[in-house]
Amino acid sequence: MTLEISILSNGLTVVSDPMPGLESAALGIWVNTGSRNEDPGEMGVSHMLEHMAFKGTATRSARAIAEEIEAVGGVLNAYTSREQTAFHARVLKGDVPLALDMIADILTNPTFEPPELERERQVVLQELGQARDTPDDIVFDHLQSAIFKDQPLGWPILGEEATVNAFNRDMLKSYMAGQYRLDGMTLIASGAVTHEEIMALAEDKCGGLNKGAVPPCAPSHYVGGDFREIQDLEQAHVAYAFPGLSNADPDYFVAQVYATALGGGTSSRLFQEAREKRGLCYSIYAFSSGFQDSGFLGIYAGTGESEAAEISAVIAGEMDAIAGNLTEAEVQRARAQLKVSLLMGMERPGTRAEQIAGQLFALGKVQSAAEIVAQLDAIDAAAVKRYAARVMQAGSPTIAAVGPIKKLESHPVFARRFGGILADAAE
Repeated sequence: MTLEISILSNGLTVVSDPMPGLESAALGIWVNTGSRNEDPGEMGVSHMLEHMAFKGTATRSARAIAEEIEAVGGVLNAYTSREQTAFHARVLKGDVPLALDMIADILTNPTFEPPELERERQVVLQELGQARDTPDDIVFDHLQSAIFKDQPLGWPILGEEATVNAFNRDMLKSYMAGQYRLDGMTLIASGAVTHEEIMALAEDKCGGLNKGAVPPCAPSHYVGGDFREIQDLEQAHVAYAFPGLSNADPDYFVAQVYATALGGGTSSRLFQEAREKRGLCYSIYAFSSGFQDSGFLGIYAGTGESEAAEISAVIAGEMDAIAGNLTEAEVQRARAQLKVSLLMGMERPGTRAEQIAGQLFALGKVQSAAEIVAQLDAIDAAAVKRYAARVMQAGSPTIAAVGPIKKLESHPVFARRFGGILADAAE
């Protein structure tokens, strides 16, 4: 990796990641602010602000923004996560100056015109409705809310109808002024770029960004619990969670290897046992989700009404078994899957830019692909089994379930499979 990192005269961090041979580039500004930075009355404002940034600036109308980027065949987009918001573009190398000008414009000169806000409010309300009509998506919002109960990290990124309906121009302006600050912003460009070009463009285009530090967000801690909503659906959508690791934890990649061996592919234990051997579900997988100061191990299963009675016990059984008899061959397969995913992603400028942003915010540095591969190769079955035993002893699982779930194992029964201290105390 030949990336360079510099600091502009105004304090903005600028990262260039040249990829020789490419004719296009991906670039954007990542903001270390997301839904967990909101107050209760602001729930969903980060996401609304991301939408509204494209709805007009002091120099461009919403239509002009769309037409100008598409006139050169480019793509301008944004996303909001629980901890970051990103404004990014993909263009040919000759259009990098235009892309950065547009990104800087929407971050420094948004107008938040009331008529546009009213229209976009309706769009977000429809997005909320669509999410609730997609049970295999909304179950993860319920899971997150149960894991981080009564904490901003557990609030839905889209917000709720009441908060979305209360947003006004002043609120958006105030939130942006307080949270979008240079100490929490990073400009990253990957692909057909040079560091000198990006630095010169950034000095020219990004001078209007707010100086200062992003206010600290509320710390998070895993709570755990149970959410169930009976719905008339064809499938029961069930998500489980267990205390996990932050993005900066030394065992971060151990948790990734564990999740992959447990439920990361068609050769994984959960897929083979629950789907191939027992036919309990069509979709089942495991993942490790990390944040700046916390994280969780997650498992999802989409199963039938009758099969729901068995699925929890099967999952707990496989988690218990992998803690005792995980093989080096399984670890090798999991490492290979993770390495391929990493290295294939490194072939795409947009993915590289996103990975760089995540590492800078989590670690304060960027690890090369070789460094990450070395960390993965150092993980053996003994290390993964230790982590697996730690999960089994956690004693505070979380369940979120939507659909025909009357036969799903109760939370106290499931919790006892993992120590169940909280569940036993509640009975």
